[in-house]
Amino acid sequence: MKNLDKLLGELASQKLQAQTRRHFLVDCVSKLGGLAMAPLLFGCDLGKNGQVKSGLNLSERDLNPLASIPPPFLAKAKSIIYLHMAGAPSQLELFDYKPELAKLNDQDCPESLLEGRKFAFIRGVPKMLGPQANFKQHGESGAWVSDYLPHFSQMVDEVAFLKAMHTDQFNHGPAQLFMQTGSPRLGRPSLGSWVTYGLGTENQNLPGFVVLTSGGKTPDAGKSVWGSGFLPSVYQGVQCRSKGDPVLYLEDPKGMTRDLKKNVISAINQANQEDFENFGDPEILARINQFEMAYRMQIEVPEVMNINDEPAYIHELYGTKPGEESFANNCLLARKLVEKGVRVVQLYDWGWDTHGTDRDGSIDLGLRNKCREIDRPITALLMDLKQRGLLEETLVVWGGEFGRTPMQENREGKVQGFKGRDHHVDAFTMWVAGGGVKKGASYGITDDFGFSGIDERTSVHDLHATILHLMGFDHEKFTYEFQGRPFRLTDVEGELIRKILA
Repeated sequence: MKNLDKLLGELASQKLQAQTRRHFLVDCVSKLGGLAMAPLLFGCDLGKNGQVKSGLNLSERDLNPLASIPPPFLAKAKSIIYLHMAGAPSQLELFDYKPELAKLNDQDCPESLLEGRKFAFIRGVPKMLGPQANFKQHGESGAWVSDYLPHFSQMVDEVAFLKAMHTDQFNHGPAQLFMQTGSPRLGRPSLGSWVTYGLGTENQNLPGFVVLTSGGKTPDAGKSVWGSGFLPSVYQGVQCRSKGDPVLYLEDPKGMTRDLKKNVISAINQANQEDFENFGDPEILARINQFEMAYRMQIEVPEVMNINDEPAYIHELYGTKPGEESFANNCLLARKLVEKGVRVVQLYDWGWDTHGTDRDGSIDLGLRNKCREIDRPITALLMDLKQRGLLEETLVVWGGEFGRTPMQENREGKVQGFKGRDHHVDAFTMWVAGGGVKKGASYGITDDFGFSGIDERTSVHDLHATILHLMGFDHEKFTYEFQGRPFRLTDVEGELIRKILA
């Protein structure tokens, strides 16, 4: 009996020691983690006289990360609709008219354009490729637009062109990341996440940042292009669908009432609240907010994502067909979302990597078909926003991740007569319109071949700095503490493109 008591005593002692070690490690990790996370959670939350709040003295913004807050400076725009043509449209067939390039069609490319350059699909000495479209000047601004975009040509006096954009990434994935996050590597927050982090959203029943895709695939860089990176995950883009249920599991299962659902979420969030009080992890606050947002979205989302009730003239304007998943439907949804107070809406349209893989070996057919899909919808979006008084407070951005070369590709395995353009980083065209943008402006000049910008060149960081400025931020001061230093969307670069500001 004494031996049994002794054995039980030893076991109890071992159990106590194990518990003590376990609790000690958990305590250390949680408290050290709390110290490490404190700058992230409270570092940007200034109280009166600029004093940083400490402990768990949480503000309303801490408890509701998507609460709408005013920008630090006067904003010209309240929301953004970003239209990303994933794959990179050819500026030489759309907006950057080069008659001199037409004269060089099918001649050997000058060596000066090749020396010291890297290309994705050009080997040896390629032939030059003249414009495959016909160009005319349009509007009072006299902007050159090709016959690929006949509807959009009516709206050129509403937009500002950036014709000497450049990047340093010539592969799709890194270039898309760079365009959307300011870095070609994974882990940085997207533009939409930065804006939503800084401003929240005006409609607490909808996400602050919504993503819509078309073209059958997501961008090459995947969902990281709308990810939140090192920002709390509540600021990442919420992908919705324009066909079927906009969000999966939007409807409650059979037998689940609203009251029962509310009780379940309350119980889950109570457990999350206890975890937060113990560990201080800001992601727990994000989790609580996301559960509550999902509950509220069940009422608001079905209405705002439904285009069936739009009048016939709107469907005619956009070219929409309810029940389909299309770029046109997404443009109409974008208008409805910003009208309801969503801060950022990003549309990704896949299929713009038109190398000239059509039967006739030309870039013409594939690019022309993609333009047919977007021409009417983007025109309708600008017109619709304008007539509703929303364009003045909505910034619309259009573009790809890089441009296209003025010379043909000459990779192996292609048939004779193949006419495709390679990826190009030195010059491409984007346009912006709406909130705070000068109407009918054009900024940037490229050389006679459309190969390089020769004046008023614009970088990706410059574009980001200008977008943030129009939303009410100084891009150099809008930072987030991570890994011991302040990060910003524009890294250590970026200048305002002042000549396109109204």
